[in-house]
Amino acid sequence: MATTEHPPPSRLRSWMLEGLSDMGKGGGHTGPHAQPEPPHKGQPWWRVMCLTGVDYFSTLGYQPGIAALAAGLLSPVATIVLVLVTLAGALPVYRRVAEESPHGEGSIAMLERLLSFWQGKLFVLTLLGFAATDFLITITLSAADASTHLVENPHLTSTLHDKQMLITLVLVALLGAVFLKGFLEAVGVAVALVGVYLALNVVVVIVGLWHVITAGHVVADWSSALTAEHGNVFAMVGVALLVFPKLALGLSGFETGVAVMPHVKGDEGDTEERPTGRIRDTKKLLTTAALIMSVFLIATSFITTLLIPEKDFESGGPANGRALAYLAHEYLGGAFGTVYDVSTIAILWFAGASAMAGLLNLMPRYLPRYGMAPHWARAVRPMVIVFTLIGFFVTWIFNADVDAQGGAYATGVLVLISSAAIAVTIAARKAEQRGWTIGFAVISAVFLYVTVANVIERPDGVKIGACFIAGIILVSLLSRLARAFELRVTSVTLDPMAERFIRDIASRKIRFIANEPDQRDKAEYREKIEQIRADNDLPGEDFVFVEVTVLDPSEFEASLTVRGEVLHGRYRVLTLESSSIPNALAALLLHVRDLTGCIPHMYFEWTEGSPFHNFLRFFLFGQGEVAPVTREVLREAEPDRARRPRVHTG
Repeated sequence: MATTEHPPPSRLRSWMLEGLSDMGKGGGHTGPHAQPEPPHKGQPWWRVMCLTGVDYFSTLGYQPGIAALAAGLLSPVATIVLVLVTLAGALPVYRRVAEESPHGEGSIAMLERLLSFWQGKLFVLTLLGFAATDFLITITLSAADASTHLVENPHLTSTLHDKQMLITLVLVALLGAVFLKGFLEAVGVAVALVGVYLALNVVVVIVGLWHVITAGHVVADWSSALTAEHGNVFAMVGVALLVFPKLALGLSGFETGVAVMPHVKGDEGDTEERPTGRIRDTKKLLTTAALIMSVFLIATSFITTLLIPEKDFESGGPANGRALAYLAHEYLGGAFGTVYDVSTIAILWFAGASAMAGLLNLMPRYLPRYGMAPHWARAVRPMVIVFTLIGFFVTWIFNADVDAQGGAYATGVLVLISSAAIAVTIAARKAEQRGWTIGFAVISAVFLYVTVANVIERPDGVKIGACFIAGIILVSLLSRLARAFELRVTSVTLDPMAERFIRDIASRKIRFIANEPDQRDKAEYREKIEQIRADNDLPGEDFVFVEVTVLDPSEFEASLTVRGEVLHGRYRVLTLESSSIPNALAALLLHVRDLTGCIPHMYFEWTEGSPFHNFLRFFLFGQGEVAPVTREVLREAEPDRARRPRVHTG
């Protein structure tokens, strides 16, 4: 199908728009939202778990400190609540998501399938806004915490004092620069980073527990202070439930855990329709990651709360944003502490890389299909620049503060988990599984409560999410408007009867009549021919009718199937189904020209009413100004007037 010719692009433009993605060299896209590998390829589930782990496990770098600030002495109790919600709520939800969406699309795709037309698109755009919040804050928060570990290292504090903002911006810029160069698949790097980081944390936890046990007064002092502050166990649990939403960062790994599914090897007998082995092993991945993280969350919150003075957790304190690193330096010496800092900085930076790869794969998965992204959004490098600049802005807004970004991060995480819980509740109800429906409904209610409580307590997340949503919707609608006259039919297929009609009429003069189907009776077609003949001063009745039925006008790209039929014993009719009448007609005309080598003619009648109103009807509902829009689509698709199909309007 013909396309518009453009002058040769500059070298810079060619480099910026090189391919749809250059991250796949040597084995696919990087990060949790990677492109599917070929069937039966991929990695064992425990290795793929480390791709989730660079995001999920790296939160240990800042989670204990945030928990201590949020819950104080109650941090271990509130963390136990978090673990219970993780194991009894988020884990069952995402195990079900793995069943329902086994190709890594995640809960957003599940909800997309439940809604159609514009309301479905707008709903998905809203979720994408919160997903963008989640991933971008992952980048900026991880970079901020990495810079905290660097600045607070005892060997570097005097040199790097007051340089945290600059270091954070450099780390974000370095991340962008690496992706501009091309970021290769690195499961092996993720395995090494996660293995070393968890091993170092095991050492810190064991040493911390040893100090707690050997210094018996520590537990007694903590217990006494807790009782004096909260009175009894029930009051403690009640307060822990109230502060739990502030700890929701510890739930961050599940959406990425499902998105890595295409990398999981599965069984030899797996099919694309039902990859049973991949689903089973992804469930192992999710469960193992959740159990490992749960053990570390409880242990680290316990030792940091008991061994670190409360004032050291506050902003500017030596344990702020780096509680475990503080213990590593305090009890294992400067050498081990520096190794721990390096490991933490590395895994936090890699978590940012994972999030960047997630953004680069998530946005193109939806927006181009909706026609809601400029052409350059399909290329990696322009999007890297956009996301890096947004990362700079977010870092500046939050002053590279880990604690300040916690609310925004938690909001993005909780909205995605809540949407996943709602999606699996609906899926269970459709499957008529009453027990699972009730269970998932309860889990959905819990996560909705946590989300609302987090939003009320820390509205930054909703504000940032709203900015992303507004930006995505605005850019999407402007892009859709700018691409309104773009030929967006991916392929045209004729059934045998339709092909017979076209080859027969090509021996004479190819004349089509665009007809809006009404009663489809003999009178309708007879009157239409008479009208076209009178308006255009044409002899004879050698015409083929073309009728387009609009299905979902919010869809942008689709293939076209043309079916032929003879009505009332004499009228030849081609029927098509599409999201846009003008696009379908233009695609048919170009296909007929290429098939027959003849220039086809199509006859329309003018659409009555306001041109502006008719254009809005075309933009939103795929119909309206059919004749002029069809001609404009043809003009953009075929710059050569001599080869362009003819449009006649009477």
